[in-house]
Amino acid sequence: MPINHDATFLEHMPRNVAVQFFDRVEKSADREAYRYPVGDAWTSVTWREAGERVSRIAAGLLALGIEAEQRVGIASATRYEWILADLAVMAAGAATTTVYPSTNADDTAYIVGDAECQVVFAEDDEQIAKLRAHRAELPTVTKVVTFDGTTDGDWVIGLEDLAVLGDGLLAQTPDAVRKVADSIEPDALATLIYTSGTTGKPKGVRLLHRAWVYEGEAIKSQGILDETDLQFLWLPMAHSFGKVLLSVQMACGFATAIDGRVERIVDNLGVVKPTFMGAAPRIFEKAHGKIVTMQANEGGAKEKLFKKAFAVGLEVDRRKREGQSIPPLMKVQHGLFDKLVFSKVRDRFGGRVRFFISGSAALNREVAEWFHAAGILVLEGYGLTETAAGAFVNHPEQYKFGSVGHVFPGGEVKIAEDGEVLIKGPNVMQGYHNLPDKTAETLDADGWLHTGDIGELDADGFLRITDRKKDLFKTSGGKYIAPSAIESQFKALCPYASQFLVIGNNRNYCVALITLDPDQVTDWASHNGMEGKSYTEVVSSPAMQKLIDGYVEQLNARLNRWETIKKHTILDHDLTIESGELTPSMKVKRPVVERNNQETIENLYA
Repeated sequence: MPINHDATFLEHMPRNVAVQFFDRVEKSADREAYRYPVGDAWTSVTWREAGERVSRIAAGLLALGIEAEQRVGIASATRYEWILADLAVMAAGAATTTVYPSTNADDTAYIVGDAECQVVFAEDDEQIAKLRAHRAELPTVTKVVTFDGTTDGDWVIGLEDLAVLGDGLLAQTPDAVRKVADSIEPDALATLIYTSGTTGKPKGVRLLHRAWVYEGEAIKSQGILDETDLQFLWLPMAHSFGKVLLSVQMACGFATAIDGRVERIVDNLGVVKPTFMGAAPRIFEKAHGKIVTMQANEGGAKEKLFKKAFAVGLEVDRRKREGQSIPPLMKVQHGLFDKLVFSKVRDRFGGRVRFFISGSAALNREVAEWFHAAGILVLEGYGLTETAAGAFVNHPEQYKFGSVGHVFPGGEVKIAEDGEVLIKGPNVMQGYHNLPDKTAETLDADGWLHTGDIGELDADGFLRITDRKKDLFKTSGGKYIAPSAIESQFKALCPYASQFLVIGNNRNYCVALITLDPDQVTDWASHNGMEGKSYTEVVSSPAMQKLIDGYVEQLNARLNRWETIKKHTILDHDLTIESGELTPSMKVKRPVVERNNQETIENLYA
């Protein structure tokens, strides 16, 4: 089936996100829009019900005096109320400013202050406390609206209190919200997303209504999703990858089940049974590692059957991709393994998944191929906060593992002389908030966004990202190293790995800092006579050290001589957001990790 790269949809796009939402409410009024957990059960909401609630909250913001393009913050985990608040902010003509719930009080105050937020939606007492602690520095914040927190009837009010304010305005002027929505220009500010950034203070990315509308309409135009689909959404909504899926939902009309609790993802998939889900590569790596080690712990005939099944599955997949025939015996084996092994893997994810979408970091090709052998398609996409998340995506009917697919219809891409990927299109940001110099560094005079990523386009137009420009380093022997390519290979090989950091800039050889997945460590300990021992005790044990040494040897066997890891160490803790070593979107802050482990690194070179 040919992929639609026709961009004529650009001429007929909804004027702004608010109109896009209200059009969907009208078109799909009685269809399910959202589903969210209440206790152990799930509550369903139609588009009409969601539209009414959004209108009341938007009217409440207008009653508070919110004006065009003024900023309204949301400091909350992913939940149904986050979506209501975000849509209401945009329907009121204002601009959502996103704050991760894990952001500390100082950074929360910096973001809210830099954005000059007038109102902030705060999830609970923890988020309210961050704002209270810095209230003197936030003169523009006139009201805090809480989902679950304690109200004071003055500065802090509840979400329903805000909706009741809106009722008063709508009683006087029933079309107040729709009038504002219709008046919003495509180039009006819709969102200010502060990049969590692996270095320095977060930068506010200014994204316009046309960027979000375009994202949804570009996916719709390719026929990837439609209203019969069901999405499971857990991604942080403060991140552009989570937020863009709302635009796609409004364009395509499918229902979304929402629960931001990461520890509940697998359980929720079994209950919700979605047809697709977006996730970061770490989720797929973790699931892959868990399933592989679970089978290894079974041992005996079950482990042999599992390994044989995947050997056959991967070979069948390879032959299909290369247009080769599949021998009759292999066909029979594959059918048997599908019943005995692969169907059980699919059932873990609900059994109805058409595909997963992986984004926000590079997905290892071997992990993608492993899932595909089990009948689960993981489509990799690519984009940045600066492109309203999506810029490239593989298609269910046309994909290449190891690539991020084709550029969205209506978008453009070129590779600079130094290999940097440059992007242009309706989804590109207006610039960085209050940072004209940084904007000029990233957006050139011709409108090309300099992504900071190194990549290459193949003859069929598929883009492959090879590394971050700033992460590439040169050894003292003059050889260039792309660390992320090596790091993702290790994570595919080692089911216990959480992070693998390659270091070697201006050194005569490469070393690695390794962290292991705490859940996998606990599981391994229970099968190896170390049950109840701490993470540090387990990872420093001779047995675990020997196990990881074996995986490093396997990695080195695949690498060029100058890329091989000569020495490595397992850190006594996994990297966390709380320690400042990971961004809220789970990217490693390399400078922080290297600084925190300077002595360990020096010892590896001693």
